[in-house]
Amino acid sequence: MAILSKIRDRSLALILVIGLALFAFVLDPSSIEEFLSSSKVNTVGEVDGETISRKEFSEALEVYKSQVGNRTTEMEASNIVWDNLVRQKIYQAQLAESGITVGESDVWNALIETPSIKNNPQYQNEIGLFDQEKLKEFLKIIKEDVNQKATWAAWTNYMSQIKKNLENTTYNNLITAGLGASLKEGENQYFNTTAKVTSQYVYVPYTTIADSIVKVTKSEIDSYVKAHASNYKVEASRDLNIVKFDILPTAEDETAIKNEVAELLNDKGAFKGLKNTEDLEEFFEDSDIPLEENYNFKNSVSVEIAEAVFNGKAGAVFGPYKDRGYFKISKLLKVTQMPDSVKSAHILIPFIGSVSADQETTKTEAQAKKTADSILSLVRRNKKKFAAIADAVNPDGTKGKGGDIGWVTKNVAYSPNFDADFANYLFFNKKRTTRVVKTKFGYHIIRIDNLKNKQKAVKLATFARQLDASVATENKIFQEAETLALELSNGKSFDELVKEKNLTSRPAIGLKVLDENVPGVGNQREIITWAFNSEQEVGDFKRFDTEKGHVVVVITNQTKKGLMSAKKAQFSVRPILINQKKAAIISEKMNGTTLDAIAKANNTTLRNASGLTLSAPMISGVGYEPTVVGAMSTAKENTLFSEVEGEKGVFAFVVTKKEQPVTLPSYDSYRKRIADQRKKQTKNIYEAIKEAANVKDGRSTFYGIN
Repeated sequence: MAILSKIRDRSLALILVIGLALFAFVLDPSSIEEFLSSSKVNTVGEVDGETISRKEFSEALEVYKSQVGNRTTEMEASNIVWDNLVRQKIYQAQLAESGITVGESDVWNALIETPSIKNNPQYQNEIGLFDQEKLKEFLKIIKEDVNQKATWAAWTNYMSQIKKNLENTTYNNLITAGLGASLKEGENQYFNTTAKVTSQYVYVPYTTIADSIVKVTKSEIDSYVKAHASNYKVEASRDLNIVKFDILPTAEDETAIKNEVAELLNDKGAFKGLKNTEDLEEFFEDSDIPLEENYNFKNSVSVEIAEAVFNGKAGAVFGPYKDRGYFKISKLLKVTQMPDSVKSAHILIPFIGSVSADQETTKTEAQAKKTADSILSLVRRNKKKFAAIADAVNPDGTKGKGGDIGWVTKNVAYSPNFDADFANYLFFNKKRTTRVVKTKFGYHIIRIDNLKNKQKAVKLATFARQLDASVATENKIFQEAETLALELSNGKSFDELVKEKNLTSRPAIGLKVLDENVPGVGNQREIITWAFNSEQEVGDFKRFDTEKGHVVVVITNQTKKGLMSAKKAQFSVRPILINQKKAAIISEKMNGTTLDAIAKANNTTLRNASGLTLSAPMISGVGYEPTVVGAMSTAKENTLFSEVEGEKGVFAFVVTKKEQPVTLPSYDSYRKRIADQRKKQTKNIYEAIKEAANVKDGRSTFYGIN
């Protein structure tokens, strides 16, 4: 079955190879080469007619991924790189049209003003001032040194990014410089937003008409979508139905693992169990979690054994017990007293080869030890000297703080980021102790200033076996998934099979061509690629292997790029059209010559509203009605207006009073507010330029989708 699946999976590739071979009979070699190197094959997109080549995109993608490491997924990286390339080409085109160039001198000036460069001691002179000649000398050295190609590449990439940022900033500044506002605009905004309106009105809610009276057809929805096309543009998407077959350990699997772990407690022939073994490192070679040397307080020991452990003696064993997806056995190695946090200070003397060594480090290990011993004799009982020397010699963040490290908790001290020798000194020595301690960073003179919450702590050796499904269970789950796929291939209904087998199907709606996360399944780019392949149709299915099992996927809908279909748009469009039709019905009864007559005809009452403003278009008892309040603000006083369609119903009103605000001596603050709001619209400016640039994203072909 697996071999047949692989053959089917590669059918398209085989067809392409055969097809290309047939082309070779009718095309000469130069034509084939031209076909393979055509712009469409080697292009992943366009920006205003300028292509983004596969080479350009892939190189930028590799650079970005090397910078961020494993902190981003493939498609997250792809989207960021694509957006950066598009932005770069748009701004470069706009700057070229404007006749503006960002040159090397601009990049250099921006570089030397960067705080991380300006404040780096490596580029400062004897009196601590930034010296750009030192920076130039450094860049020249790494550029010419064949052993520092990676460093030079990182610097050129950094300066390239500075140039791109300058181009973006230059263009945005150019545009926003012309986005001011006049005093007249400020004055208009002041009066329009603060003028108050008092009105009498009749309000007939849409809810007074039953939905069953109003009919909305598919063609009406379709016409509305076409008339408002900009609001209903959609990307190509796929809807899927998914059945998961998770590989989970059964009760029998758990029992077998528990028994296996239990047998490791005691000796068996020549085998020494956890209780009597003298070689813990060898014993733990087969453990699913490594041997830990940390000390634990009671709250960090599994509740299954915590009470017994803290009442036990060294050498006692516990388990097997179930804890966070494992079956475990533990041995109590040591019981002690220790604080939960320590306040300390240090002086650090690095030596050549230590982690904290830099280009200025000249001391050998022996010389550093001798220096540390000499300093210890000076500072053991003199805090002022300790602080002064620490500020003079420390190469880390405690410089300028008298060497003060502050409070360090046990959990932080015994984490991978903290040195174990440093931690052991802090937590197993008395307050006011000062000694020389060697760590991977160098020789420290460490002073313990204070301790908090001294309490009982234990060191445990905990062997663990993960609760994984057995091979028999894995095979059983695989057969269940494969059987569902096989029965679908025989023409059975997906929905019927799900019901018949008592399975659970999950929908995944609106998946895009460059998505990688499938709801309920996780990062499954392979499923997206399959669903968007041109060979696939609605109703097609396939079994996929996942990290924790298998899934059977069925395509339930294919949406093409363009306008949203009436079927999908109905959920948002239908309520709009219903209200429009209800408004027409209500408006027919709003033909009276007075508000009283209109109220009587609609079996409702006359209402009053006062203090209405455009800045807060809320009508008491009705809610948010910007259209109606806007109409009242511009209406002539003591004049009847009817058939005004609002958010929640139809209105008829007469404005009885308009209160203009006090005239101000100056409207400059309002003018500035408008200008500031306009100048903050750089994102909208870019989006407008981007839309006009006719960006074509063809990355789907880059990721193997036909």
